Amino acid sequence: MAVIFDLGVQGAQMLLVLLLAPLLTGFTRKVKARLLLRRGPPLVQPYRDLVRLMRKEVVLADNASWLFRVNPYLIFAATWVAASLVPTFRTGLLFSWSADLIAIVALLGSARFFLALAGLDVGTSFGGIGSSREVMIASLAEPAMIMIIFTLALIAGSTQLSTMAGFLVSSAVGLRVSLGLALLALIMVAIAENARIPVDNPATHLELTMVHEAMVLEYSGRHLALIELSASLKLLLYISLIACLFAPWGLVPSGGGLGLLAIGFVAYIAKLTVAGALLALFETSIAKMRVFRVPEFLGAALMLGLLATLLLFVSRSL
Repeated sequence: MAVIFDLGVQGAQMLLVLLLAPLLTGFTRKVKARLLLRRGPPLVQPYRDLVRLMRKEVVLADNASWLFRVNPYLIFAATWVAASLVPTFRTGLLFSWSADLIAIVALLGSARFFLALAGLDVGTSFGGIGSSREVMIASLAEPAMIMIIFTLALIAGSTQLSTMAGFLVSSAVGLRVSLGLALLALIMVAIAENARIPVDNPATHLELTMVHEAMVLEYSGRHLALIELSASLKLLLYISLIACLFAPWGLVPSGGGLGLLAIGFVAYIAKLTVAGALLALFETSIAKMRVFRVPEFLGAALMLGLLATLLLFVSRSL
């Protein structure tokens, strides 16, 4: 019975992240519109867009290869698996042994690789520009992410997310400057990886500035729906990761009953609501930066991660 219950909880988490990802995107858009004194689209508009795209016919370029057709499914699968591995309302899930932070970064890197290939496959100038910018951002964001993982692993003694969340929520951690710097670096990496303002503006299609949208201009129908859903899952993944590592309150340990799971679910929804509102507030209060300044932005994230690691070593040597 315990295995069946754990399997049900794991399946519920996989279904939860899949259903909540479009809602988080719709909530962020709604809050941004309200902050700009506009009515904005309804919260369920992302669901309507996905259903509409699923019903449309797929239009492919004449020179599109089989890789162009398969890439949306690979991107969606890798992103969904990575998002499902992050503890949302309970730790110690059935597949928690594979919920390693390095494995999640590898899955996201694989999805990014396939997306860049999709942008290059058809041979359009927009796709090439978007893919080159995406690879440039990834080459700067991944070293910063590695330094963040290194810092958290030194503090928690593990890269397994359930173990890290259980240790960071304990009173043995206390207030650490290294954790604060790692949090700032992770937020900067999350903004860049999700192509949000100030790195990119997901609401525009300006060929001189777009990154993510340039790579998916040739997609349509269900292929575009899968890529848009993957983008929403990626945003949910990073917010869940930040909540799991730096705000693990409300996470139910392994063996908790249905009552505790309900409390953990409510706590997770509250974290998503706060994070979505803060993201909308940040994006409405700052302008998009030039593309050539993105390396400076991610370089600052890398320096914050490196400084967090150095401060951790210095504090241990004292």
